[in-house]
Amino acid sequence: MVSAHVFKLCQETPTVSSEFAKNPSEAPTEIAKRLYGTTKPATKHDFPGVDRPSASVADLERALQCGKWGPSPPSEFFLRVWNDVLSSLDADALGGMVSPPLMGSYGTMPLTVIAPLADIVRHMSNLIVRAEREVFLITCSWSPSVAVHLVSDALKELSRRAGQRGERVVVKVMYDKAGAAQFINNRQPVKPEVYSGEKIQLPKPEEIPHIDFEVINFHKPLLGTLHAKFMVVDRKVAIIESNNMEDNDNVEMMTHFEGPIVDSIYDTALVTWGNAFKTPPPSANAPATAGGLPTNQASEGLFTDREPAREQHQIVLDGQAAQLPEHMPGDPHYDSDMAGEITRMQSCYSAKPNESRLQATNRQLNLACTKPIGPTAPEIPDGDEFTPYIPISTPTPFPIALVSRPPYGEPNNGNVFVPQNEAWLSCIRNARSSVFIQTPDLNATQLHSALTAALKRGIEITYYVCLGYNDAGEIMPGQGGTNEMFAGKLVDSLSEPERKLLHVCYYVGKDQDHPIHHNFKARSCHVKLLIADGHIGIQGSGNQDTQSWYHSQEINVMIDSEEMCRKWREGIERNQNTATYGKAGVDDGVWRDQNGKEAEGSMGKPSTAMGWVKGTMGMVKKAQEKGGF
Repeated sequence: MVSAHVFKLCQETPTVSSEFAKNPSEAPTEIAKRLYGTTKPATKHDFPGVDRPSASVADLERALQCGKWGPSPPSEFFLRVWNDVLSSLDADALGGMVSPPLMGSYGTMPLTVIAPLADIVRHMSNLIVRAEREVFLITCSWSPSVAVHLVSDALKELSRRAGQRGERVVVKVMYDKAGAAQFINNRQPVKPEVYSGEKIQLPKPEEIPHIDFEVINFHKPLLGTLHAKFMVVDRKVAIIESNNMEDNDNVEMMTHFEGPIVDSIYDTALVTWGNAFKTPPPSANAPATAGGLPTNQASEGLFTDREPAREQHQIVLDGQAAQLPEHMPGDPHYDSDMAGEITRMQSCYSAKPNESRLQATNRQLNLACTKPIGPTAPEIPDGDEFTPYIPISTPTPFPIALVSRPPYGEPNNGNVFVPQNEAWLSCIRNARSSVFIQTPDLNATQLHSALTAALKRGIEITYYVCLGYNDAGEIMPGQGGTNEMFAGKLVDSLSEPERKLLHVCYYVGKDQDHPIHHNFKARSCHVKLLIADGHIGIQGSGNQDTQSWYHSQEINVMIDSEEMCRKWREGIERNQNTATYGKAGVDDGVWRDQNGKEAEGSMGKPSTAMGWVKGTMGMVKKAQEKGGF
């Protein structure tokens, strides 16, 4: 049950953001210490194990009172998971990287993006230029790329619009680039000459004269990576995404939130930033529950000065999607609202003259790909087009909880008892019919026993992973092994009837008819999603691998909405061919084509000597492509 300590934390304790509003000059880390003391990471000795006694009705009622859920009460399943998540706060009150009273909330999610990385950053850039007063952008890896250029262009446009209004906008950017100085201070301010240099390529101060700009580089040595990826704009809108700021061949997932949950994500931004601000965020006293920062009426009309409104909403022309200018680095085409963005993005995926739907999709999937390839899949039929931007509406707001984890730098896997991991394990433990997972890698130690137990009690488990994703790292001792190794181990632990309930699939791009090994840098999927029983969904930055389970700072949301989960799953299936062409063998977890041939680069069944030889050869090839070890 929820302890008296945790119940009090959720009910009576002020939050970091509410205390910050009283004194915006105080560093959020100091506020957190004042509220919760000097917190320490949970250890493996705090972890109660994968199995747990079932919560009573009284336990669930107590858990219910530890959140503010809005007009739609949480389901029993959601409360069972929430009850388990709360138990981890006994060990570390800030283990969820958010003030406990804000951990359980509610809101709406009007847009989901399941698409290549650049398409997600296009929505980010539109949100940035529509900002009134404030932007928080927190991410992991940052390198010169299409994504970075889109953000840089947006910041310049934001500054221009702010100047037209006679105002200034506060922008905070945070990323992870590990360095020696972080052994002294995890959060290192970045100087303008560094963030505007060749390795980062953000705008120079003179290029954004109407923005108060601040950048921090965060890493907790040795292994505590800032892996969370999210953005808050004007404390009205928040997005949580799977992507970093770099070029790659990944399909990613992003969710757009509005309502009280934005206050929770804003609180996480403050806790993550930690340092005292040079220019405090202007939204400190403008919570999302009160509407966020007020809209500047003088800005009306500025958003459409480059885009005729008729162009934005004209979806169909003579039976074909209208061809709108593509929003690109150096040639931006911003939209005044989400409807305009959706129209423009779907136009990009529409066939041009003398081009098929398959060829159009292939064109877009190759956009930021380092090694473009041609299509191999059959032509895409009517009604099954790649749909990057998925608008979703629900009759009322629904329960949403933040289930994240803090960074943990120690070179061991002791920090397992955190809200993120408890949410995943509890979803698997309490599922009554099915669990679906998509992640680049799936190999965390606790997952093996959790999935095995679920399969043995008759739960259908489907998971999608990438073939060969980061094999060179995952094969190292203590990292859990490659996806093929984990799948083989899982299959070996099951009886023949139980194996029929397990569906392991390797990612196949929408334009392909087979999985492609990650070594080839052509098609990968970086989505992180879990759906249990079709109505509890967890989405965010956390992978199902050793690094995300035990070390990286992550941010994830857990939602209680059958409609949202159905739309998510439909989008997942529509925008890839994994279910059709990626299923692994039921006896060994290895993918083979119709002629029984394994994919090029595959390690195969890991217990064979040849599998290890092929895996070693693949790692050597990967290293050689990067110029050596």
